[in-house]
Amino acid sequence: MNPFDNPFAADDRALVTGAGNGIGRAIARALVAAGVQTVFADVNAEKVQHAVATCADPQSATCWVGDLAQPQECQRLLDDAQSRLGTITRFVHAAAPPRREADHALAVDDATWTRMRAVNLDAGFFLGREIARGLIKAGRPGAMLYLTSLHAHTPRNLPHYSTAKAGLAMLVREFAKTFGAHGIRVNALVPGAIVAGGFVADPALKRFVPLGRLGESDDLAPMAIAVLSDRIAGYVSGADIVVDGGLALTNWFEAPDI
Repeated sequence: MNPFDNPFAADDRALVTGAGNGIGRAIARALVAAGVQTVFADVNAEKVQHAVATCADPQSATCWVGDLAQPQECQRLLDDAQSRLGTITRFVHAAAPPRREADHALAVDDATWTRMRAVNLDAGFFLGREIARGLIKAGRPGAMLYLTSLHAHTPRNLPHYSTAKAGLAMLVREFAKTFGAHGIRVNALVPGAIVAGGFVADPALKRFVPLGRLGESDDLAPMAIAVLSDRIAGYVSGADIVVDGGLALTNWFEAPDI
């Protein structure tokens, strides 16, 4: 059997956060197209409902609306997803608050700092840990994929964003090491300049991309499917998988004007 024809088992079930737009939506839609029943979670009801309604098989997709900056909403998401689907075997954490270029180190306020950490890191930790707990209890293997950033390792002039993503990158490594013995793989997908979600790219940025163009959400979905599939990437864990057209070969940001 060609693993690319049937990348997932019939009883795989997925949860994708940030599934209302951008990269999260592209991955969630790709999972449904691959035959995986999937919960699309997002803070924006209109966007996530549209994402579900327009996917390949809306009967295999359900939407969930809530704010993952609130710990009780993280628990509600987990409870609802498990109630609808049973054991979650594929988890994608793509949720992240929008970012503003004005929020440099001397300008970012406490609420913005806290919210960025809460949605990226705190929610990512809680959901990943509890999904792993469920997999271990069920004796099931599984895979998790976290959306980090090139700026987990390179300053972005947005310290709340870059430090949250850096924490998430280390969380991937911690989880991969801790849960590997139970057949649970954990990886990071590292986007470059992807015109999607909350990122509005200056078209001039493409001159820094060796492949000569900015990325789109659909550039990441096939790689995400491959990494989430045990049949394709069953020996890949703890990896940072960069999908950036070669952008990481340069450092294009100047210091902020303060």
